Amino acid sequence: MKLLSWNIQWGRDAAGVVDLARTVREALRFADFDVLCLQEVTRGFGALPGAPGDDQFAELAALLPGFTIIEGIGVDLPAPRDAPGAHRRQFGNAIASRFPVAQVWRHLLPWPAEPTAPSMQRVALEAVLDAPGGALRVLVTHLEYYSARQRLAQVDELRRLQREAAAHAAHPAPAENDTGPFASTARPASAIVCGDFNSAWGSDAYTRMLEPIADSLPFFDAWTALHPGATPPPTAGVYDTVQWSSGPLACDFIFVTQDLLGRLTGCEIDGTTQASDHQPIVLELD
Repeated sequence: MKLLSWNIQWGRDAAGVVDLARTVREALRFADFDVLCLQEVTRGFGALPGAPGDDQFAELAALLPGFTIIEGIGVDLPAPRDAPGAHRRQFGNAIASRFPVAQVWRHLLPWPAEPTAPSMQRVALEAVLDAPGGALRVLVTHLEYYSARQRLAQVDELRRLQREAAAHAAHPAPAENDTGPFASTARPASAIVCGDFNSAWGSDAYTRMLEPIADSLPFFDAWTALHPGATPPPTAGVYDTVQWSSGPLACDFIFVTQDLLGRLTGCEIDGTTQASDHQPIVLELD
C-alpha cells in the first residue's frame, strides 16, 4: 500500500500558476499511490490566486479514474454576490482511494475564538479503507496556521477521535438492520493521520500528537520511525520564498498508530517538485 499526502494549494505552484492536472501528474511521478490525501482543495473559490477551477473535487474524479473521491469541507461560504447560481465557496481536504471505502466521517475540528488573527474552520476527513493487511482508518487534516492555541485544541481532538475509534473497535454496537442508517459501529483502531499540521517538527503541537493516549494505541511519526536520529527535510517554503519569507520548515507529517510500525517499509519526502508551496510525502506499508 502506498499513500501520498500533499498540501497542493489548490494546484498552485511556486510560481503562482494553477494547474490541477499537473499536480496529479507530479504526485503520480513521485509514487504510484493507492491512496491520495490532499489538503487545500476548493470549490467555488475562483477568486483565489491563480484562479482555480470551479469544482476541484470533480476535476480530481476526472483525473483519477478508478479512484473513489471523498471530500471533506471545512470552510463553507455563500457564493459571490455577483455570481448568482454559482457554487458555494468551499475549501477543505480530499481522499482518493483505489481501495473499497467503508464508513466516512467528516469531523469539524475545534475552533476556539482567537480575536488577534485570521482563522478558518478546519476539518479532519476520515475513511475506513479495505486495504491489504486489513481495514484501517485514514484521516487527512490541515490545522490552523495563525493560532498555536487553535492548533493544540485541534491536535487534542485528533487524539480524542483515536480514543473513540479504539473504544468502537473494542466494543462495537450491532447494526439495527442491513438497510438503515444504524450501521455497525465497528471501526478499526489502526490509523494513519496525515496532512499539513502548520506546526514545526518538534513544536508543542507536534510533540502533543506523539504523547501516550489513554486506552488506545499511541501515534508515531512515520518518517522519524524510519530515519531514527535524523531531522526531516523541510516540507514548506522550499521554493516559494515569497509566502514563506521566514524560511522553509518541516510541518507536514504522516502519523501511524503503533501497531503499524512493523509494516512500514518507506516514508519519503519529495524535495524536487515545485508544483505547490509544500512538498509531498509518501508512505509505504507491506
